[in-house]
Amino acid sequence: MPQERTEVQVRPGVEADLEALTDLYNHFIRETAITFDTAAFTTEQRRPWLHSHPEDGPHRLLVAHDDRFVGRDGILGYATSSPFRPKPAYATSVEVSVYCAPEATGRGVGTLLYRSLFEALAGEDVHRAYAGVALPNEASLRLHERFGFTHIGTYREVGRKFGRYWDVAWYEKELGEA
Repeated sequence: MPQERTEVQVRPGVEADLEALTDLYNHFIRETAITFDTAAFTTEQRRPWLHSHPEDGPHRLLVAHDDRFVGRDGILGYATSSPFRPKPAYATSVEVSVYCAPEATGRGVGTLLYRSLFEALAGEDVHRAYAGVALPNEASLRLHERFGFTHIGTYREVGRKFGRYWDVAWYEKELGEA
């Protein structure tokens, strides 16, 4: 008799995840200031983002998946490492982010995703990871500090969404060899 899977699985994001990932991200666009995007995406608009994160290299997309989770095709969340800035000298720096489904918060999914992401990046030519956290967001601040990120500054009232201005705290983590 097959054994029921009891753990959340982390794997690279694939084309079949696009609709669920778009739906999850759109939730944060519509309901929160966690992202400063203000208009929901279609799956077609989001496809280039998906394809900009191959299964290897410094720019990754990892998804947390649980077959028992009914919503969003079992996708509980995702983590990415993306280019920090477009200029060539920034190539060894990445910006990281993690998004967890509201139903999955407080279950360790963000920790699992970041642990997997940083393990995947360990063999890459990446020197620093940066993360911007729209404030207030105590859960995200705790997550980044748990992973050894250091607060390096705050942009005050840098984004306007929902009729108000939001601060963004910036965090940095050393990766690879110094």
